Amino acid sequence: MEPRPSTLQLRHARWDWSRPYLLGIVNVTSDSFSGDGRLRTDDAVRHALTLIEDGADALDIGGESTRPGARPVTEAEELARVIPVLEALAPRVTVPLSIDTTRASVAEAALAAGAEVVNDVGMGAPADVLGAVAAGFGAAYLAMHARGTPATMRSLTAYDDVARDVARSLGEKAAALIAAGVSRDRVLVDPGVGFAKTADQSLALLADLAPVLALGYPVCVGPSRKSFIDAVDAYDAGWRVRPSEPAARLGGTAAAVTAAVLAGAHVVRVHDVAAMRQAARVAHALRLRRREAP
Repeated sequence: MEPRPSTLQLRHARWDWSRPYLLGIVNVTSDSFSGDGRLRTDDAVRHALTLIEDGADALDIGGESTRPGARPVTEAEELARVIPVLEALAPRVTVPLSIDTTRASVAEAALAAGAEVVNDVGMGAPADVLGAVAAGFGAAYLAMHARGTPATMRSLTAYDDVARDVARSLGEKAAALIAAGVSRDRVLVDPGVGFAKTADQSLALLADLAPVLALGYPVCVGPSRKSFIDAVDAYDAGWRVRPSEPAARLGGTAAAVTAAVLAGAHVVRVHDVAAMRQAARVAHALRLRRREAP
C-alpha cells in the first residue's frame, strides 16, 4: 500500500485526502488547446464562480498556454491576464486559488494577490527558484513532470519505463523543493499526462500510478480533454475513432478520471467540474469497497 500523505492545511481549507479533490481549470488565454480560454477578466471570474458552484475544491488560474506548439507570452502579458482575475476572486471565494505558471515573477505576484498554491508545469524556472518563492509565502507547490518547452516536448518522449522514470524525476524535483524551503507536507506531484508523453505513454501512466504514489506525496492527475483520448495508434484497431474537438472528450476524460481515482490519485485537474465530480465520487466509492473486499 502506498504511503499516506500528510494533511494539507490551506488558508480556507483542510485537505485530509479522505476523498479526491477537484482542481477546476480557469484559462485566461486566447489559445488554450481545450477551447475554453477567457481573456476578459469578468468572463474568467464568471467562469471561475461557476466552477465553484459545480463543486470545484480549488481553482487553477493560468495565463499562458502550454499546449504543444503554443506561442510564448511575455511576462507583462501573463501578469496582465492573471493578476486581475486573482484580485477579483481572492476576496470573494473561500476555495484555494492556484497559479499555473513557469515564471518565478508571476508566481510571486500571484501569491501576493491571493493565490496559495504554485502549479509548476515543469517547463520554465527551475524548481529551486520557484520553490524559494513558494516557501517565502508558505504556499503549497504542485510539481508536474514535463520535458522541454511547448515547442519541443513532442520530441522528448524517450523513456526506459515511463512510470518509473517519471516517478524518479518527480522525487528529485520534490527533494529540490524541500531543499529550497518548501515544507514536505506542502508538496504535491503530477505525472504530467500528455506532457512529453505519447498517447500510449499517457495511458501507461494512468495504468501504473503506483511508482508516483509510492513517493508519498499527494498525487494530482490532469487528463482533462487531452489528445490521447482521440489518438488512434494507442488503442485497439477495432475501435473506430472520429477526431473530436477537446470539449467533446467528456467520456474519455471521465474514464481517465475514474482510472486515476481508482488507482489512488488525490487530486484531479479538470475543465468539466460537475461531470468529473460525479465520476470521481463514484470511482472513490468503488475504490473504498474494493479495499474492503476480503
